[in-house]
Amino acid sequence: MARAWHLMSRPQGLPTDENFALKPYDLPELGEGQILVRNHWLSVDPYMRGRMNDVKSYVPPFQIDQPMDGGAVGEVVESRADGFSAGDLVLHMGGWRDEAVVDSRMANKLPNLGAEPQAFLGNLGVTGATAYFGLLDVASAKEGDVVFVSAAAGAVGSAVVQIAKAKGMTVIGSAGGEDKCEFVRSLGADHAIDYKAQPILKGLAAATPDGIDVYFDNVGGDHLDAAFALAKMRARFAICGMIEGTTRPSPRPSASLCA
Repeated sequence: MARAWHLMSRPQGLPTDENFALKPYDLPELGEGQILVRNHWLSVDPYMRGRMNDVKSYVPPFQIDQPMDGGAVGEVVESRADGFSAGDLVLHMGGWRDEAVVDSRMANKLPNLGAEPQAFLGNLGVTGATAYFGLLDVASAKEGDVVFVSAAAGAVGSAVVQIAKAKGMTVIGSAGGEDKCEFVRSLGADHAIDYKAQPILKGLAAATPDGIDVYFDNVGGDHLDAAFALAKMRARFAICGMIEGTTRPSPRPSASLCA
């Protein structure tokens, strides 16, 4: 029998093991135009924390004691859909379970690029596209700009650092802890600020006393305040996420910010 992770209660602040349970569930019968997928890789994404709150957002909240879903890469076991055969690797949203029945219109067959399959859950997937279009389209970042990236050691942030450096920008990244900061520097960042070691405003001002042209925000909170304080005239902000507000404990579940 297939198993799936269920949300058993709505977290207050950071989720804990008690909020989840791995439970068996019945797979629906395979219908016309559908594929049965055995998942190999699952994606853990910040937006999922917002879905754990019972609030209206751009994606429906997870339901209590129901299987969760999310990005996954898996292998087609059985197909009743044109263009898909057993053995194909696909990207889809039927994750957080070991097997899933997926509408073929919602699955993408992985191209043979010589990359590891899990890369399509990262830089070759939505993560990389978020970084690319957020930086270059939304924020209109260009060569010579000074770019500040919060959560620069994370999935999207680390991609932003690399893209910005490849495009000839000066990059300042923030991360929590020296190990993460060393990783950010290894990606090419000109400066890495450990926000756990000093106030982020103080660190950012020391790294770029003349201010920033672009802020790529994954955090919100004091990082966003620091970016406002040091923004040059006509600076551009790409607001990708505000995880600081999402994980802050709230007296009422409905009051939590959904990034």
